[in-house]
Amino acid sequence: MTRTTVIKIIVDILMTILLLLLRGYHYFGDYLHEWFGAAMFLLFIIHHVLNIQWHKNLPKGKYTPERMFRLIINILLFAAMIGLMVSGILMSRHVFAFLGIEGSMSFARQLHMASNYWGFVIMSLHIGLHWRMIMNMFRKKGSKPSTGTTIVKYIIGAGIAIYGLYVFFQRRLLDYMLLRTMFVFLDFGEPMVSFYIDYLAMMGCFIFISSQISLLLSKCRKKS
Repeated sequence: MTRTTVIKIIVDILMTILLLLLRGYHYFGDYLHEWFGAAMFLLFIIHHVLNIQWHKNLPKGKYTPERMFRLIINILLFAAMIGLMVSGILMSRHVFAFLGIEGSMSFARQLHMASNYWGFVIMSLHIGLHWRMIMNMFRKKGSKPSTGTTIVKYIIGAGIAIYGLYVFFQRRLLDYMLLRTMFVFLDFGEPMVSFYIDYLAMMGCFIFISSQISLLLSKCRKKS
């Protein structure tokens, strides 16, 4: 494994951790939330610099359905992150307050809410695009999982996805994504453990969906 690959893995792990920490605004408060967000944007830039070859290869090669699916997810994620960055700077009272940028707080809050929840879903889908590669990293070289092991893993993944989809609607994330409400309900009395179990399940749900779509498109390409 090359040094660049190791750095990429570390950056991606840190971004995933920050993605989850940013969910818990009501546990960490404004100050830490802003620093978590600033760190996420910095890592997002580093991620793109480390993957500059991907950008260079965009005009090259054939665009299969699988490649198009990956490209759409990446473009949507980029748009969500830009929305978060712009709204975060406009709303900042700590990290970027020195810039003295003024704007419509109502617009900034709406943009931040939509970008925030869309970003969570799309980043989870993005992780799912690389899930097979991630799993292969933990597999012994040359070894193949048995049919029984594959079935058990699929059942566990499907179970997490079903529960994740349930809490996705139960926690009203779709309402926040579509701006059906201007206020996010935060239960300050909820234990942090149960909160993060639900968010990990939602992340797992979209990872499962994305990985299965990617696998299906890959199999269709091989058959054609």
